[in-house]
Amino acid sequence: MSTDDVTRAVRRMAHEILEKNHGCDDVMIVGMQTGGVDLARAIAAAVADIEGSEVPTGTLDATMHRDDFGLRPVMPEAVTDIPGDPTGKTIVLVDDVLFTGRTVRAALDAIHAYGRPTAIQLAVMVDRGHRELPIRPDYVGKNLPTRRDEMVDVHADGVDLGEIAGDGDLGEIAGDGDLGVGGEG
Repeated sequence: MSTDDVTRAVRRMAHEILEKNHGCDDVMIVGMQTGGVDLARAIAAAVADIEGSEVPTGTLDATMHRDDFGLRPVMPEAVTDIPGDPTGKTIVLVDDVLFTGRTVRAALDAIHAYGRPTAIQLAVMVDRGHRELPIRPDYVGKNLPTRRDEMVDVHADGVDLGEIAGDGDLGEIAGDGDLGVGGEG
């Protein structure tokens, strides 16, 4: 995907969020650390541009809720900043890449520590398949079938596909955070 493709996908997802939720009242957009934060901000900016009003936007670090917490070295990466009580709101969780679904499962647990939303929806720039849990995004920038040993890199300049270097560990793939980078673990 090129820069223009990413921009169009962000704008399309913003329109879809507004259409599905009949506007942005009672909607909160929450970017999953670290890859989904910049994408959440971009979607929120597009929603504000389209709708003419701001939508509360925050961040969520679900590291402590991961099911592999004791199996590998995992450190909290960033701050969680939920913009108010999510109770009664529709939360749009945003991540850059959906892979196995395990990070999303952790985020679902984490968001409930702050309140009980009416609904939780999922927006991702890239759905690469290989799900290990029954998780499906509501909004997708691009479905991009991959091999398990490929890396998907989402950034402001587009989306790149490449080989995983090193020992082949398919854990959380870190990146530069321009628009969110990595592969959801």
